[in-house]
Amino acid sequence: MDPSFNEIVKANSLRGNEIKKTPLIHSPVFSKMVGSEVYLKAEFRQKTGSFKIRGAYFKIKSLTDEEKKYGVVAASAGNHAQGVAFASSLEKISCTIVMPKNASPAKVAATRGYGAKVILEGVNYDESSSKAKEIADETGATMIHAFDDPQIIAAQGVIGLEILEDLPDVDEIYVPIGGGGLTAGILIAVKEKNPNVKIVGVQSKSFPSMHDSVKKGSRVTTGGERTIADGISVKSPGQLTYAVIKEMIDEIVLVDDVQITKAMFLLMERMKFVVEPAGAASLAYLISKKQIKDKKIVAVLAGGNVDMYLLGQIVDKGLAAMGRLLKLSILLPDRPGAFKEIVDEITLANANIVEVVHDRLSSEINAGSAGVTLSLETQGKDQAESLIKSLRAKKIQFTLLT
Repeated sequence: MDPSFNEIVKANSLRGNEIKKTPLIHSPVFSKMVGSEVYLKAEFRQKTGSFKIRGAYFKIKSLTDEEKKYGVVAASAGNHAQGVAFASSLEKISCTIVMPKNASPAKVAATRGYGAKVILEGVNYDESSSKAKEIADETGATMIHAFDDPQIIAAQGVIGLEILEDLPDVDEIYVPIGGGGLTAGILIAVKEKNPNVKIVGVQSKSFPSMHDSVKKGSRVTTGGERTIADGISVKSPGQLTYAVIKEMIDEIVLVDDVQITKAMFLLMERMKFVVEPAGAASLAYLISKKQIKDKKIVAVLAGGNVDMYLLGQIVDKGLAAMGRLLKLSILLPDRPGAFKEIVDEITLANANIVEVVHDRLSSEINAGSAGVTLSLETQGKDQAESLIKSLRAKKIQFTLLT
């Protein structure tokens, strides 16, 4: 069975009250940055915090009574896990989820909270998936694949129908790609209705498996570098998803963690949206490339399940990348008044000191000296550069840490 437009229509009709139609939100701030009208498809507001519940719900709803007796098993870094666990709880069937050992503790806890048995195995999706297949073979449970299943793909494709319903004259849609289920579904739905809509898939540079496969003309296994975008950290694209994407996709592009961090930060600051790294990849590419003039563009924000510890780092790194958080390590003579000279320069520059760490005892600090690490809040790169120039003019020894 191949994924089809008719199956997408069926998934749309069977979603009941559990699956939301998520809003399509116009963003003046990102429209100005990109040079076109930018709309954000808010899948992070979906039940369980991501689009993954759509596919899991439709797939599990479609199981026979006999299949439901043996329960389900799935592998996931987090969002598919929560979707399968929640859908299983609605159908009152047993559910085992295999998650990578480095999965977000918050996602593990949320998955258990929906009633699933969680097994931590492997360090990425592919290794966890192998374990899940073993469990399925041993127990007779149905394997609920994260992306390479026609019903999973079809249900994700409903997002494409919703976009066309809310914005019939859309020109371009940008979609994050991991295994490709979301993109394949949107391609089938949108191209059936309007083949002129440009659809661009966005992958992490650390896991460019679909990008490299389409470029080569056959499925390849690649990637494995560390990335904050765990939700799209897939080494091998699916067979079904690859077949759809290679034929229908207009372009696949890559983004890095720095670009994703900036997008997440701006979404929080400007839109008050908390979006996870994988979910923000589409917007990350849009705001990092040359301007696109006079188009109607949709960026699919695929999920919002971000670890709280990572979120704190995103804020700091986002401020630093925009020149609004400056961290300096300064070596001072250990005498009264030496630090005041530094503070005076900071005051003149209208910067704000948010943290001071004073060190006399470290082995690299010479006797008679003191090390001071300062975290400063500035209004932007121009103010930060002006302060750096002033400190250098005063012959103050310092090292930039951001």
